[in-house]
Amino acid sequence: MARGGKINSVKIEFGKDNKVKIRVPYNQELINKVKTISGRRWNPEEKCWEVPYDGDLISKLQTLFGENIVIEPYFYLMALQSELLIRKYSRRTIRAYIKHNMDFLLFIDRKPDEIKNEDIKKYLYYLVEQKKVATSTLNIVINALKFYYGEVLRKKFIYEVKRPKRDKKLPVVLSREEVHKILNAPSNIKHKAILMLIYSAGLRVGEGVKLKPEDIDSERGLIHIKGSKGRKDRYTVLSQAALKILRKYYEQCKPREWLFEGAKPGRNITVRTVQVIFKQACRKAGIDKNVTVHTLRHSFATHLLESGVDLRYIQEILGHKSSKTTEIYTHVSKTSLTNIKNPLDTILEENT
Repeated sequence: MARGGKINSVKIEFGKDNKVKIRVPYNQELINKVKTISGRRWNPEEKCWEVPYDGDLISKLQTLFGENIVIEPYFYLMALQSELLIRKYSRRTIRAYIKHNMDFLLFIDRKPDEIKNEDIKKYLYYLVEQKKVATSTLNIVINALKFYYGEVLRKKFIYEVKRPKRDKKLPVVLSREEVHKILNAPSNIKHKAILMLIYSAGLRVGEGVKLKPEDIDSERGLIHIKGSKGRKDRYTVLSQAALKILRKYYEQCKPREWLFEGAKPGRNITVRTVQVIFKQACRKAGIDKNVTVHTLRHSFATHLLESGVDLRYIQEILGHKSSKTTEIYTHVSKTSLTNIKNPLDTILEENT
């Protein structure tokens, strides 16, 4: 996959709005060939030709320009982006899949149709041994490669890749006292409201920032989460204490389209902003544990379990697809552990 270029090379690049950029040197023969492409348009600002992308464009351009063509790696991934958009994958997933496939192509330095199973194994080995990536990251990379080469390019060899075993790490959980300190730390009513809502409803931070005023059902005491992970809707609980703060916030800030609006008009608050708000609250509350906003969700689930709420209800509230995901909180709940009589205490009691 050449990234250099001959003097008379025609460079094919990824453009905006599903357009392909064609950069041609001042060569009348090559320019005449470009003019045979239907839908072409000269872009005076970029000083290049633009043509609409379609699935057969690569082969058409290769036939037209032959050895003079130099295709940028990202261009090959337009088909991947189109397929992900058609299947309504989230923006976050689309960005991740394109990034990981781009990194792979740059590492291997070959065209997608030249990729072999050994190339993928070599790249995964590099990620594990050299980059020391986490198991979760490695699984995302495998998903990205598998989707492109298996679903888009219809190659079968990708299915030979074996997935690594997941690291069995337990989530960090805050005590009730620590949660209380964090939620009381912000002086800004908006900051207090969003952190309180995330904890009291067990929300993912991405769910919290996308809430709209109409999603809060104060009469039924529920919150409607729309288009969450896996494009699923669900209802979760609405705390009366959180509702009280929300009403104060609503009176002061009067949000319109989004419950928590961002700095730009018509945009919601960003995940990054909430992360900063949470870190500031932890610092002010004197919490030095290695925690993130997602720790509030873990803590909420654990506190529910310790209060005697059935695991099945917790699974539904959190929106977990599998009960096995929810069962992890049984390992961090202090209820079952504190009921165990330590044998050392028993021995000392019997011998005193």
